[in-house]
Amino acid sequence: MQFDKPIALAADHGGYELKEVIKAHLTEQGIAFVDFGTDSAASVDYPDYAAKGCDAVLNGSCALTILCCGTGVGMSMCANKIKGIRACCCSDTFSAEFTRRHNNANCLCLGGRVVGAGLALQIVDAFLNAEFEGGRHQNRIDKMMALENR
Repeated sequence: MQFDKPIALAADHGGYELKEVIKAHLTEQGIAFVDFGTDSAASVDYPDYAAKGCDAVLNGSCALTILCCGTGVGMSMCANKIKGIRACCCSDTFSAEFTRRHNNANCLCLGGRVVGAGLALQIVDAFLNAEFEGGRHQNRIDKMMALENR
């Protein structure tokens, strides 16, 4: 896992603890990251943090983003509203790997109340270690991204 840019991290109160676990894991792996908050378990609005993490990918300052909330679903829904983001809410390693390999996902969403820390770190590793395969998948990505302009 080597990236030329850091990984963006963001969470709401429901994903705060999981984000902190992921930060420690990335630090241990020597992977640079930028933490866009939140900085506590105090209630905040997840759309604000989804935007921060996604904007870092879109402006080129971060390679990918990992967003955490209670279920991962709210963050995923918000992220996929942002033009240029391909977010996937994952609760298993297979989906995390193949969303990068086949869908060229640039945003992983996780639920702090859905997956435990151990599984979450396996999902993060699967996501970060996978690379887009291109080829026949690129045409599908082009069609997917064209849906943003409907």
